[in-house]
Amino acid sequence: MHAVILAAGRGSRMRPLSVVTPKPMLPVGDRPLVAHVADAAVEAGADDLVFVVGERDGHLSQYFGESYRGLPVTYAVQETPAGTADAVRCATEHVHGRFAVLNGDNLFEPAAIARLFDRQAAVLAHRVDDPHEYGVLSTAPVESDAADDAPVVTGIVEKPDEPPTTLANAGAYVFPASMGDAFDVPESSRGEREITDAVGTLIDRHTVRAVETDRWLDVARPSDFVRANELVLEDGDAIVDGDDWGDGVYVAPGATVAPDAAVEGPAMIGADATVASGAVIRGPAVIGGGATVGAGAELTRSVLFPGASVGPRVLLFGVVLGPRCDLSTGACVTGSVDADETTSVVATHRALDRPLAY
Repeated sequence: MHAVILAAGRGSRMRPLSVVTPKPMLPVGDRPLVAHVADAAVEAGADDLVFVVGERDGHLSQYFGESYRGLPVTYAVQETPAGTADAVRCATEHVHGRFAVLNGDNLFEPAAIARLFDRQAAVLAHRVDDPHEYGVLSTAPVESDAADDAPVVTGIVEKPDEPPTTLANAGAYVFPASMGDAFDVPESSRGEREITDAVGTLIDRHTVRAVETDRWLDVARPSDFVRANELVLEDGDAIVDGDDWGDGVYVAPGATVAPDAAVEGPAMIGADATVASGAVIRGPAVIGGGATVGAGAELTRSVLFPGASVGPRVLLFGVVLGPRCDLSTGACVTGSVDADETTSVVATHRALDRPLAY
C-alpha cells in the first residue's frame, strides 16, 4: 500500500499563518499537522509515503527526510497548483500498486484510516449537519449477510444544491493499482482538476465502499487550527515524548513551569518552553517549543507557535500567536466570546527560512 499525501495546497484561508510556513506544516501538538496524517497512514499499514509538495515547500522535505518511522519517503512536486486530481497525477510515477490518497491538511481518526486501508477501493465519509459545502456521497445498502457491511458508493457530487445524503467526502481514498490513469481529468468550472472526477471513474470501474469516520476535521481556517490542537489534546496524541500531568496536561522535556503557575487542561507545554510565575493557562491551549509565557499572563483557548513570546500580564482569549511574535507587557487580544467562532491571529507576513522547531 502506497500512501500518497497531498501537501501542495496554498492554504489561502489560513493566511497569514500559511505564509509563515506551508499549511500542512502548521504545528498541531508537538509536530506538524501533516505528521498526524503520516502517522495515521503508518499505523494503518502503509509501505511507503509519497508526499506531493509545491515547488518551494522545502519545509516538509527538511522535516521528513528520506524516511519516516521506518518507511521510505518520496516527494512529487506539483509545480503549478491545478487541483487535487492533478496533485495525485504528479505522484503516479512513484506508485506501482494499490494506493491510498490522503489530504495532508485534514485531521483523521487513525482507526478509520486503518478500516479504509482494509478495502480494495474506498472513500472515507463523515456525516455532517449541512452537506451543501462538501463533496457528498450517494450510497446503496448491502446485503445483510455480506462479508463487508460498508455501504457501496454509487455517486459523488461536489457542493450540491440538493444533497442526496449527509455523507461528506472526508478527503481519504483507496484506489486499486489499475486506477493510475484516472487522474488526467478535465478542468472543472473552478478551473481545477478535481479528485471527485477521478472518484467518479473509480465508482464506474469498481465496487467502492464508504468507510464512515466519527471524527474528521478539515483544517481550513485559524479557528479549525485551534480545534485541531484541541482534538489531539483530547486524544492524548499531542505529544510523543513527555510527561502526563493528569487532567489533560502534557509537558515536554526541557519545559519549565513555575510552581505557582496554573495550567488547566487540555493543554500542552512544548519542549524548552517557559511558563513564568503566576501565569494561568486554560485549555484547550498549546504553548509551542521554546515559547515563553510571562509572569501573571492569562491564556485561554490559544495557541503559541514555537518561539512566540507573551510578556507579563498579557491576556489572550482565542488567539493564535505566530513565531517570532512578541506581545509586550499588559497587551490584551481576544478572538470571540464564543469558543466555536472567530480566532484572532497575530503573525508576521514573512516566511520562515527553515521548518519550525516543533
